[in-house]
Amino acid sequence: MRQIVLDTETTGLEWKKGNRVVEIGCVELLERRPSGNNFHRYLKPDCEFEAGAQEVTGLSLEFLADKPRFEEVVDEFLAYVDGAELIIHNAAFDMGFLENEMQLLGRGRLGERVTVTDTLAMARERFPGQRNSLDALCRRLGVDNSHRHLHGGLLDAQILADVYIALTSGQEEIGFGLPEAEAAGAAGMVQAFDAAVLLPRPRVVTTASELQAHEARLERLRKKAGHAWWDGAKPEEVVGA
Repeated sequence: MRQIVLDTETTGLEWKKGNRVVEIGCVELLERRPSGNNFHRYLKPDCEFEAGAQEVTGLSLEFLADKPRFEEVVDEFLAYVDGAELIIHNAAFDMGFLENEMQLLGRGRLGERVTVTDTLAMARERFPGQRNSLDALCRRLGVDNSHRHLHGGLLDAQILADVYIALTSGQEEIGFGLPEAEAAGAAGMVQAFDAAVLLPRPRVVTTASELQAHEARLERLRKKAGHAWWDGAKPEEVVGA
């Protein structure tokens, strides 16, 4: 299973107004583990930034002046993402800009080469009525984003990779439910990487309300089970109660 966590930075909020992509950041996951095979490019947009966009990204036309245009990296980008599942937060935004870049070059549709999973839609389904920005999800899921002071394509893709793994973690994360041979084969696909290359793993933090709900459920089970409940006592103490 090859997944690409992707984020873009742009000169403004709408491609229909002539805004362009100025940064693409991608993190490759193999069997839900970062492989270190990332893709990161700054791009010369040939248009001005909208008011406020430079402050969000920290990028400028001066910095991007000697960077390649999208047409110069499109073949490399397509070869990298071809056939993968793209993991994107608010996918309509990034895909809209990327499809526009493809259309301007007459290169067909990116959506015909990849599948797309929107983590914003996933988060809204899991946490309805709550804020589900990337920063909000980091706080809720215990993902460290303290180093995120500006929006950046590769940095945001790295953070989103941790958020996605936390959102979708379950038995499959540690190989439960897989035949032994299949699990061993999957593990063999991902090589050992230098610790400095691997991305930080998410820290799942239990909230006070979750602990309170857990204790309340245990208390109901105790009352229902009566003497059959073993709450840390020795077996002979339960029998003799």
